[in-house]
Amino acid sequence: MRNCLQTGCLALGILCFFYYIAIVIYAGFHTSMSWLWLLGSALFLFLWRAMIYQSRHPESWIRFLTGTLGILILLGVLVLLVVGSRIVGAMASAPQKELDYVVVLGAQVRGTAPSRALRRRLDRAVTYAEENPETVFVLSGGQGPDEGISEAECMYNYMTQKGIEPSRLLLEDKSTSTKENLVYSAELYGLKKASVGILSNNFHVYRAVQLAKKEGYQQTCGIPASADIGMQPHNILREICCVLVEAVRGNIRL
Repeated sequence: MRNCLQTGCLALGILCFFYYIAIVIYAGFHTSMSWLWLLGSALFLFLWRAMIYQSRHPESWIRFLTGTLGILILLGVLVLLVVGSRIVGAMASAPQKELDYVVVLGAQVRGTAPSRALRRRLDRAVTYAEENPETVFVLSGGQGPDEGISEAECMYNYMTQKGIEPSRLLLEDKSTSTKENLVYSAELYGLKKASVGILSNNFHVYRAVQLAKKEGYQQTCGIPASADIGMQPHNILREICCVLVEAVRGNIRL
């Protein structure tokens, strides 16, 4: 049993490290919270070394230290699984049809063009718009320091180029976070009593919908767009951390 645990910790430590390298190669050093994988690698490798050391030095304080660390890691994994299951469940949710509004959450703009993540959201929005011709879309996102135009304007340009009528597109171009997306959109267009879909990449839907409910949206559901498969483990891990932060702040009830 001990050998299996040691081997498992070693394997997980190596896996976390090489996944971090893959993230850096694919998405760059500045990928949000990519350091979590280095932290995970360090923890698993430390536990692996601690178990080896304990087998050679069976003093009680070493057993206590190793056992305590193992329990903390196990509790952390359980929390990740519980919160992660809710995120994954929302990823497969089916949106309601003929919603009054759909809020499309902004994502990074590269110059004046949508990033990969934003393009996936917009393609999903276009599909929903074609299937539900009465729905109005609120395109929500401000302009960051490294963006040529606001995220809302970028989304507007993309969707009109895809044939969506401009009269169906409302802009909110001041927000800089998911919470602000929802607050400012509701204030501008009176969304709280309407039926509203929250559209984002699938891993982000659970948190976005929970925040919308916290802000007073009375009839809301998620509309998941696809996400990069290779980045999905990182997306989900990062999202778990964000959900936990929002729960501590009182914005989400777990």
